[in-house]
Amino acid sequence: MSLSLYAAVFRSRTMLLMLLLGFSSGLPLALTAGTLQAWLAVEGVDIVTIGWFALVGQPYTYKFLWAPLMDRFTPPLLGRRRGWMLLTQCALLALIAVLGSLSPKDAPWLTGCVALAVAFVSASQDVVVDAYRADILRADERGAGAAVSVLGYRLAMLVSGAGALVVADQWLGWQGTYWLMAALMVLGMAGAWFAPEPQEAGTAPRTLDAAVTQPMAEFFSRHGAVWLLVLIVLYKLGDAFAGNLTTAFLLKGPGFSATEVGAINKGLGLAATIAGALAGGALMARLRLYRALLLFGVLQAVTNLGFMLLAAGGKNYALMVAVVGAENLCGGMGTAAYVALLMALCDRRYSATQYALLSALSAVGRVYVGPAAGYLVVALGWTTFFLATFLIALPGIGMLWAMRRTIQALDAPAVR
Repeated sequence: MSLSLYAAVFRSRTMLLMLLLGFSSGLPLALTAGTLQAWLAVEGVDIVTIGWFALVGQPYTYKFLWAPLMDRFTPPLLGRRRGWMLLTQCALLALIAVLGSLSPKDAPWLTGCVALAVAFVSASQDVVVDAYRADILRADERGAGAAVSVLGYRLAMLVSGAGALVVADQWLGWQGTYWLMAALMVLGMAGAWFAPEPQEAGTAPRTLDAAVTQPMAEFFSRHGAVWLLVLIVLYKLGDAFAGNLTTAFLLKGPGFSATEVGAINKGLGLAATIAGALAGGALMARLRLYRALLLFGVLQAVTNLGFMLLAAGGKNYALMVAVVGAENLCGGMGTAAYVALLMALCDRRYSATQYALLSALSAVGRVYVGPAAGYLVVALGWTTFFLATFLIALPGIGMLWAMRRTIQALDAPAVR
């Protein structure tokens, strides 16, 4: 596929829909996490209660448990995927508005329950948006679709995170800000309304039992299924080890200030991640899935060595900017290819369930490496720790090379 034709893919109506749906998925996340915590702190809620509010994010971890329901049942309006999208988006608009109407200080338990409901419906929206993306995108569109979805998601997190804090502090207050965020869900609703139905969406499971068991049976009937799952865990494991403690390293290692870390690691890092996702999607036009995964996996691993140089060299602003920029750029490229891989692994009959399970498995490294990373830093020191993260990334790259024929076969345009 020529680069000019691939550029046309980026300009297509489908990519605009991926942007809107990615935005819709990312918007509620901060409203039940960082932004909500800031609101609680400003309202004078005690730190113990604020700590308990972190638990409202649990539905994002366990969304695979009810994903089979969204594969099995079809809402009466707009079909199996678009119907669930519109239902969850309407519910989110209403719940976010209700959340903004409450007083966290006067009614912390009610606020917590509504925030939990927002997180549950948001996780459900993620299930169906991921499934729709896997259903609608052709093999030659997956790189662009993944990149544009990441762009929409990151922009939404910026709007409902840093943007919401500024708006609440300077103009609208917390209630007005949450109402504004609720109104922005209309963008996702417009995407769901005007989105086309997948041309070959597959037949929905006939029973709930089939919706639970058949996705697993179908996946494990494939050649090398177990090794594919191992690859999903290992591919970004080194990146997860390094990224888990990056902020702590910049503060405690070279000794940068919190303002410097916030501006460069968060601000520049976000911009570089978005640029990397878009660049990764574009490069996949020439490289295809396997070669993109291999190249981006190598780059992810190598950029970890940049932190090793920073740890050894001490406080150096130019090196910090270069290392943070390169790490987030390559990480964004790897994420685009990684999302494309998860989409390629889904059977369209069960894409809600299979994608939810695969994405939950992909989060294992990100969620659970924190304690191990901390022990490694204590045992090895920062310089050797980042060398270790490079070495930890190598088994995933080796497994990818060993499974190259399996991954190359996923680029075939035919529907399983």
